Amino acid sequence: MSHSTLDRIVAATLYEGYILYPYRPSSVKNQVRWTFGGVHPRAWSEASGGTDPWTARTECLLRTTDVTTVTARVRFLQLVTRTVAGIHPPVPALDAAALARLEEVDELRVAGVNHRAWDEATEVAIECGTHAVASLLEREVVVEDIRPDHEDLEPLIDESGQVVGVLRRERQPLVTEVSLTAARVAPDLVRVSVIVRNASAFRVDGDRDRDRALHSSLVSTHAILVAEHGAWLSLADPPPDAVDAAAACRNVGLWPVLVGEPGSSDTVLASPIILEDHPEVAPESSGDLFDATEIDEILSLRILALTDDEKAEMRAADSRARALLDRTEALTGDDLMRMHGTLREVRPVIGDRR
Repeated sequence: MSHSTLDRIVAATLYEGYILYPYRPSSVKNQVRWTFGGVHPRAWSEASGGTDPWTARTECLLRTTDVTTVTARVRFLQLVTRTVAGIHPPVPALDAAALARLEEVDELRVAGVNHRAWDEATEVAIECGTHAVASLLEREVVVEDIRPDHEDLEPLIDESGQVVGVLRRERQPLVTEVSLTAARVAPDLVRVSVIVRNASAFRVDGDRDRDRALHSSLVSTHAILVAEHGAWLSLADPPPDAVDAAAACRNVGLWPVLVGEPGSSDTVLASPIILEDHPEVAPESSGDLFDATEIDEILSLRILALTDDEKAEMRAADSRARALLDRTEALTGDDLMRMHGTLREVRPVIGDRR
């Protein structure tokens, strides 16, 4: 399938719940985030009694030939802590002396925009390589991905060109292990397993450690498997000779479905959100709304009905919320009418006549 189609489907689930209507950081429903696909540090997982898992697993069935290969990729979000600091008096540029005078504040208004602390997220993709199924049958492949802590500063510049503050963005170190194995379950049928583990160091210090653990976690974890010279089987609707093998597949935190055009079988998406085989994003959708259980038209109309103050808070949340607001405000009457309703594949059925 095309990368653009796959990326659009993945984005719809990767960012599900990122920020919910009314899209303001201060709203109650946006106080509890990152609820899908979490793979947490092992120390925290064990301290929480396993409520927050430190591994995720998907198992899929693949029809193979002697030359079948599998390409694996893991995608997730890593939390980025954004804080706000001011500089008084303002300075023409950030230097060591200015950095030493930074003072963290709850809110800073610069050039008509209010800046507040917020948890953003950055996308991470771990490329696990392409492997012959024959080699996966013989040995486990383990891919380790190490990401050190990171900090960057974004200057906040007022109308006169002076630096009046900064946005500080920090990421905690993160260590991920992905293992791939295969086991033959029939002469031409193989079970491919992918296990994602969080191997990050983490020390449990107190009752509120879940918030801290989230910053050392994989969030909204997905696995993507592409086969060449082979065909993935649907676990929801397996062929008769694979029913028992499909029932024996273990999927924990990740549920695999076929993606691509109906009838295609070269790509599997394992998502923390249960989908049907060959999911689609409606062509009438103007873009991600981070709340796929809602109807685009309803959410768009609600966004347009926000007050100016509410829109200002939404715009200040982060670049994704700002882009959503800008895109919604740019919708035309024709765009909204396309969202209003579309009929597909409708045909009359009377009794047994079709």
